[in-house]
Amino acid sequence: MIRAILSFFGGIFSLLTIGAVAVALTIGAIFWIYGRDLPNHEQLAQYTPKTISRIYSGEGRIIDEFARERRLFAPSEEIPDLVKQAFISAEDKNFYTHKGYDPLGMVKAGLDALQGGRLRGASTITQQVMKNFLLSSDRSAERKIKELILASRLEETLSKDKILELYLNEIFLGQNSFGVAAAAQTYFNKSLEELNAQEAAYLAALPKAPSNYHPVRDTEAAIERRNFVLREMNENGYLTDAEYEEARNAPLDTVQGGQIPSFRSALPPRDYFTDEIRRQLSRDFGEEEFFSGGLAIRATIDREMQDEAAAALRKGLETYDRGLGIWRGTGERIDPALLGSEESWREALAGVEVARDIAGWYPAVVLEVGSTHARIGIEGVEEDSDGHWIPPEDVTWARKRRSDGTLGPKAKVAGDLLEVGEVVHVRAMTRDDDGAFIRWTLRQVPEVQGGFMAMDVNSGRVIAMQGGFSYQHSVFNRATQATRQPGSSFKPFVYAAALDSGYSPATIVIDAPIEIYSGNEVWRPKNASNKFYGPTPLRTGIERSRNLMTVRLAQEVGMETVAAYAERFGVYDRMGTYLPNALGSEETTLYKMVAAYAMFANGGERVEPTLVDRVQDRWGRAVYRHDQRKCEDCQLASLEPGVGPRIVSNRERVMNAVTAYQLTSMMQGVVERGTAAGRVNVGVPVAGKTGTTNDAKDVWFVGFTSNIVAGCYIGYDQPKPLGRGAGGGSMCAPVFNDFMKEAVKKYGGGPFRVPPGGHFIKIDRYTGARLPDDAVGEHVVAEYFRDGFEPVFGVAYDGGFAMGSNLPLYSRGEDSQSQEITTSTGEKKTIGGKASFGTLSSGGLY
Repeated sequence: MIRAILSFFGGIFSLLTIGAVAVALTIGAIFWIYGRDLPNHEQLAQYTPKTISRIYSGEGRIIDEFARERRLFAPSEEIPDLVKQAFISAEDKNFYTHKGYDPLGMVKAGLDALQGGRLRGASTITQQVMKNFLLSSDRSAERKIKELILASRLEETLSKDKILELYLNEIFLGQNSFGVAAAAQTYFNKSLEELNAQEAAYLAALPKAPSNYHPVRDTEAAIERRNFVLREMNENGYLTDAEYEEARNAPLDTVQGGQIPSFRSALPPRDYFTDEIRRQLSRDFGEEEFFSGGLAIRATIDREMQDEAAAALRKGLETYDRGLGIWRGTGERIDPALLGSEESWREALAGVEVARDIAGWYPAVVLEVGSTHARIGIEGVEEDSDGHWIPPEDVTWARKRRSDGTLGPKAKVAGDLLEVGEVVHVRAMTRDDDGAFIRWTLRQVPEVQGGFMAMDVNSGRVIAMQGGFSYQHSVFNRATQATRQPGSSFKPFVYAAALDSGYSPATIVIDAPIEIYSGNEVWRPKNASNKFYGPTPLRTGIERSRNLMTVRLAQEVGMETVAAYAERFGVYDRMGTYLPNALGSEETTLYKMVAAYAMFANGGERVEPTLVDRVQDRWGRAVYRHDQRKCEDCQLASLEPGVGPRIVSNRERVMNAVTAYQLTSMMQGVVERGTAAGRVNVGVPVAGKTGTTNDAKDVWFVGFTSNIVAGCYIGYDQPKPLGRGAGGGSMCAPVFNDFMKEAVKKYGGGPFRVPPGGHFIKIDRYTGARLPDDAVGEHVVAEYFRDGFEPVFGVAYDGGFAMGSNLPLYSRGEDSQSQEITTSTGEKKTIGGKASFGTLSSGGLY
């Protein structure tokens, strides 16, 4: 009997033993099968996550950021214990004791499922790291087995803190935020160190399902889940009872709910400058590295000067646009049915896409149109008891375009331009003397566009760049992306080639008609005045922007030489050697033109424009530095009083220093008495050149002081004439002047440096004749000549083109290009005449 009982239990034991062994062998076989060809978990030791690349100003302020995944990497030692405790309590309270998986948690999850409860994965933080980094997110037994295997292996490879670091930096927490550091900024505008218990608990509530716990849409669910995490923290001993009660009763204040200002609100709006940095660095480093590499980029931008550049260009564009007197508005409408209450129209207006980056301008909607006035609701401006109104006197400048394309009569009352529901821009008009409010005035983004850029002539640091009226209206950067004809602003390169080829500022060139046969076409270039001036010194040719002199000079020097100079200065990569190109008919960019003019200003040394001083990688190592100059004395403890450190430059010389000064002196004449006369006055010497193309489709002015070079271009994106009276001197020079007046206040300026190796000789600027050293008068100019070079006076060059003996010429001092007009505002302006340029487009007028 006893033997039978023992035999029975022995059989049971054997069966159980065999079964256990079989199960163990089966499990072992399964783990062996799935353990083969698994991803290499050891690579996580060199984890380099995708992180935000940030652009900083020279003062160290963040001005923009770019990322595919908005992540700020936080090393484990920089993550506060409170944050770690919140996530451990929410996701894996046994994290520091298990070996990568939690058998007890898996059993509990299985029992819950058998009892009809919620199906949950019971994954540890280590398992989630494996899933997020090396495996897929599919719900399958195969993935779970692989996850367990990898988790146990990872626990043998990395420390617990390193595993937790991987987890807290990789997880998605909603609102395009990856990792706890980015999420803390996104939801609470705080660093990790600044988070309190309830905020850390809310972040820990999000990994399960960020979209289900939105702080505004799902407030109750979010608070409930947050409080669950707080309770777990309390039970795990991370929070005292008092801390727990205080935290669970706290409201859920977030950026999304409007209780906390967003991080982005402290940043300036994205503009042309930082977007151009994105474009250039994406090209140089690759898009993946730029958007994911965590680069720290120090920009050259001077925020104060950037604002001045934007204001100056906008003023120039708006002045021209309002002079046309045509009302276009924004083209956006709001359903009048949504205008019944302030709350509804504000919500509707906030959803309308119009430019909001124009200083002083506000989006507004027309709420009511009366017999004379129109009432408006203004974004960001509180309603007052009387409302905000557009009066009749604000609309009399404009006419509205009818549906058939014709223009109606000039508006007399607000209703002639505006309709209920129309979205407009407005600006507060104030008194100049005390800034007191006068009234609201309508504004519109001009159809005409342009670009502006300013840079240091010695370092190439771009301090300001404005690529259009408004970045939010049009992201196309007209300073770097628009290729346009530079017109007469190209002529200095023709004169530079001539001066380096043996000509001097006193060289006489014939100003007379030319006919050039090209195939079946005849090109007859003319001066802007449609007049001829006979033998004229080079200086007068550039001051008055004489086209015929420039063509003859280019023919004499050779277009191959001119093209070589333009390419050397970076204006073109490969310039065509057609003679009309001497007048700026080949397209280039403002960016290239301004950089080229900097080489005139700095004495003829190559300078590369840059928007970036330095780029550092995620570990703080410099991977790019623009300034390659060496400071010889910067290692010394002190210097002699009044002695500055020696800066050694190895920059290439692109032109002779004497030539650079001669050209600069001649371009000073452009500003003082030439095509830009009366337009530029900033208190220090300025040199520059205007440019106006055929039919004034493009107008330019590029100029410089002793240390800052700046340029302006204005024209329609789809080229068309700007109209009679439009020119580089009348439209772009004032933009340059407005900006440079402020730049001089900050950066100073002085006389242009006279290089060694030359001497001054006084000449008659009308005839080129040599004058005595004591000569004075309006006709006298001191020209700089190279030492050892004795200028030949009285010899005229005609480029091989003949000049008729009976040609009517203009006399000394006659104003070749000016006429007085009355503008739309009633002002008297002196402008250049309009030229007809023959049958071939030739680019430059004046």
